[in-house]
Amino acid sequence: MPAPKHATVVVIHGAWADGSSWEPVIRRLQSAGFNVVAAPIPLTSLGEDAAALRRTIGRTEGPVIVAGHAYAGAVVGTANDERVKALVFVAALAPDEGETVADVFYRNESHPNAPQLAPDADGFIWMPDKSFAEAFAQKATAEQIALCRAVQRPIAVKCIQEPVTSPAWKTKPAWYLIAEEDRMINPKTQRFMAERMKATIRSHAVDHTPLLTAPDKVAQIILEAARATLA
Repeated sequence: MPAPKHATVVVIHGAWADGSSWEPVIRRLQSAGFNVVAAPIPLTSLGEDAAALRRTIGRTEGPVIVAGHAYAGAVVGTANDERVKALVFVAALAPDEGETVADVFYRNESHPNAPQLAPDADGFIWMPDKSFAEAFAQKATAEQIALCRAVQRPIAVKCIQEPVTSPAWKTKPAWYLIAEEDRMINPKTQRFMAERMKATIRSHAVDHTPLLTAPDKVAQIILEAARATLA
């Protein structure tokens, strides 16, 4: 399907990452004819991250698809702009109204290799270096892991403690990629959230960061959302 004129995919990185985590997917979407913009969220509070997404969407023209990874699922849930036609969640957290990111993140048991996370003196949570290879993206190459470590950005505790308002997935069509081998967000939790939002579900034997390790599958679900909503 050729991309509609001026159609844009806005992608949002999760915690401990930046926009470069989407690079393999961005290239595939651009090859399919889409404008792609990575929203630079500050990871300082859910409200400030939502404001950054609104600013990013405001710089686009025409219909928009918003896709988010991991923590950014909560940010995707704030995309109520009328030009947003579809929401895509990639191994993402999707709190319902009144819930926090922490509520859904800790809903089920953690993987044995999941990192031990705690805030520093400034209220920011950092990923231990070893956990990028053990849990964040255990299927990534050594080069990819090295880059993840180099560009990691911490997430503020505020981000995971702020209750959400009515999420956009209650009124907009949603797609959800379940990462069956995720060691950060329990796949059972992912399925619960995907089913609760009545999303179109695609489940794959991928790790927590398929943006890097299975970009074809991530691009595929975004293009599926585009075919369904932008025709």
